[in-house]
Amino acid sequence: MAAATTDSPTRTEPASSTRLFGLTLAAVAAASLTLPFSVTGTAIALPSMSAHLGSSIGGTQWIQNAFNLTFASMALASGSLADRFGRRRVLLAGIATFAVAGLLVALTTSILLIDIERAVQGAGAAAVLASGAAVLAHGSEGRRRRLAFSVLGTAFGAGLALGPLAAGALVTAFGWRSPFLATSAVAAMAWICATRVRESRNPATLPVDIAGLFTFTGGLACVSLMFVEATTAGWTSPFTVTVLVAAVGLLTGFVVVESRDIERAMFDIRLFKRPDFVAIVCQPFAVTLGFVVFLAYLPPYLQGVTGRSVLESGLLLLPMTVPVLLMPIVGSMIAARTSLRTVLAAASLCNAAGAFGLLTLHAGTGWLQLAGPLLLTGVGVGLAFGVMDNAAISTVPLENAGAAAGIFNTMRLAGEAVAIAGAAAVLTTWTAAHLPAGASRSTTATAGHAVQGDIRRADLVPVSQALTSALHVVAIVLGVTALLGAALSYLALRPANPHPTD
Repeated sequence: MAAATTDSPTRTEPASSTRLFGLTLAAVAAASLTLPFSVTGTAIALPSMSAHLGSSIGGTQWIQNAFNLTFASMALASGSLADRFGRRRVLLAGIATFAVAGLLVALTTSILLIDIERAVQGAGAAAVLASGAAVLAHGSEGRRRRLAFSVLGTAFGAGLALGPLAAGALVTAFGWRSPFLATSAVAAMAWICATRVRESRNPATLPVDIAGLFTFTGGLACVSLMFVEATTAGWTSPFTVTVLVAAVGLLTGFVVVESRDIERAMFDIRLFKRPDFVAIVCQPFAVTLGFVVFLAYLPPYLQGVTGRSVLESGLLLLPMTVPVLLMPIVGSMIAARTSLRTVLAAASLCNAAGAFGLLTLHAGTGWLQLAGPLLLTGVGVGLAFGVMDNAAISTVPLENAGAAAGIFNTMRLAGEAVAIAGAAAVLTTWTAAHLPAGASRSTTATAGHAVQGDIRRADLVPVSQALTSALHVVAIVLGVTALLGAALSYLALRPANPHPTD
């Protein structure tokens, strides 16, 4: 293991040689590429997994839910532990956990065991996400850091954009196990590169904030579980309400615990008094929510309403997904020449325009009509991906980089989970409410199947109209949210303050 180094607020020399920087960037980017692929790729593999393993719909869905639950809830804990015990150490442990769990999924035939393995894999992914960004922050500065985080944004974008197509090709050629084997193989290569990364940690030897770890991680886990259960059991079911009460109690306890001992706290909650920090950690709500919602629900809409194939619907999303591969570096360059608020405000405005542009969506919408709004959404997300992680870390002292990366990615992941679950609830509820009483099956069941792209030909016209109207409602909500994000970025990130990309 490399000798540990400590953070210094006045570093003037690069933290690593060019070769070491390259290995560090390769390790973090490759590991990060597998994280969104594990979400988008698994979604493609689920139908085949269900058919081959004889699983129920609920059991199969938990393959995805278990990963998302631990992924979202453990990011802050992982970042805090990385600051205390070593970012390289947590990164290596996270990559190894992720890779081994993925391999076990590919070798397992029990749905219950797969669900457990996916939960473990999500915990490893959270460790990679938080510690990886902190490793990059410590191992680079200035232009090199901007380059590192723009490459990191491109890696995330590649996982999101190429995940469905790559997973579809793998499942078609080699079966449902192949996406899990592929991500484990990439993670193994990332682990080898990561063994050369320099160790770093917070020089202050603080004890682990056990109470903070338990209350925050438990609270976020309950929030994620609540949204998972609400889509199936309903928002007023006893279990959903119980989990909601537990979430509120645990998160309230977290605030109380962290306020009593700021020096020992897992995360300095006083940062939320700073407008610039609040603006940055709220960026995922303004920038990425529209992208993940459209990525999740437009393909089944196109398949169910317009009769397009899985491949055709995936290709129609290319105007939205391709810019996420190309724009992170552009966003980083623009921020370096103008300001962070320029990039983030512009990104949010692009997302707002893209969401409002989808109000023209209908059953007969052609490729050109769809391409414009999706292109704007992709450009907005790509611009933000190049600067968001660096901005979040750069607003705090370097010794707390892991915790900052953790809270930022917690907001991002929790926001995406809430957005996907909330959009499903809105789409189902609105569609059911606007179906004629004579539709076959119950209106709720018909609406639920329609959201997943399953529409009976006898119900096609009324269901298409109701589902299209529901998508318009979701687009309006996402557009307004993006506009609020643009205003927050413009007002809170003032040019008078040195922006984080400098």
